[in-house]
Amino acid sequence: MKDLFEGADWRKSTKSSGTGGACVEVAFLADGSVALRESDQPESVVITTPVKWDAFLAGVRNCEFDRPGT
Repeated sequence: MKDLFEGADWRKSTKSSGTGGACVEVAFLADGSVALRESDQPESVVITTPVKWDAFLAGVRNCEFDRPGT
């Protein structure tokens, strides 16, 4: 599984903290899948499909995941 992430270009939002402890990172893998991890737990990775990633991003852009009361 580690080979799957070799050469992965992990990216994080410019809105993330500079200390690296409050970041969600994403990498687009060579096999087409999308990997997500928290910067303070880089060994714990979630892998999803491009279709699911696109649906998630559409929901974020549509404010579907905003915290209650914000």
